Amino acid sequence: MPIGSITRGTTGTNRLRRIDRWIAQLPAVRHSSAPLVVDLGYGASATTTLELHQRLGRVRAETEVIGIEIDPARVKLASASVKPGVSFRLGGFEVPLPPGRLATVIRALNVLRQYDESAVLDAWKIMVSRLEPGGVLVEGTCNEVGRVASWVDVTAEGPQTLTISLRLADLEKPSIVAERLPKVLIHRNVPGEKIHTFLLDLDRHWQLNSPLSVYGPSQRWIATAQGLASDGWPVLGTRSRWKLGELTVAWEAIAPNGFAW
Repeated sequence: MPIGSITRGTTGTNRLRRIDRWIAQLPAVRHSSAPLVVDLGYGASATTTLELHQRLGRVRAETEVIGIEIDPARVKLASASVKPGVSFRLGGFEVPLPPGRLATVIRALNVLRQYDESAVLDAWKIMVSRLEPGGVLVEGTCNEVGRVASWVDVTAEGPQTLTISLRLADLEKPSIVAERLPKVLIHRNVPGEKIHTFLLDLDRHWQLNSPLSVYGPSQRWIATAQGLASDGWPVLGTRSRWKLGELTVAWEAIAPNGFAW
């Protein structure tokens, strides 16, 4: 039996483009001999699965994408969109795959958001068990139009990083992402938790670098990332990622109090 519960199924064109862009640059995708990527919980239509295949195909033409949904009606509807390299099947966190295959990447966006926080760790571990060596689970949340997003990269060794990705134009405060943190963090944005301190510092550096807005929001964001790094936050990546509105930080810097893999 599929593991999990039927969720709302909200989806939309280009909603997950920021996450797709992230997945496309992952070493797991770039170096896999035959990339198999799962879109877990794709929702009421096949849109996000088809977009994921199209975007990854620009990097690795041989990429196969499987959309997995726990709602049989959604699987039946999406099956009309099957094409070379794209298929759909019924399932949940157990991630049913073809015999002998493991996933290179599992993308699970806006799925665990609708569960209790207590369910996150078990779901992560089940999904990670379906990854090939070096594979990555990308799990997180975004808003309805995909302009505010955050996700955690999880491997067999546990969570590795938190990435936030924002539309910088007209951005007032980056802590707007607090509303779209992954389930494991969304209730931890309170004094005493590391994610709370991180978001305060993120807002502070964004404000300190406001004069750079005359050169464009990307320059302001790059300076914000550099400022956080100077303060000792383990900020990862380079200017090429920061200018996209992304910022990645090592998991241990923002992990919830008491978290253990």
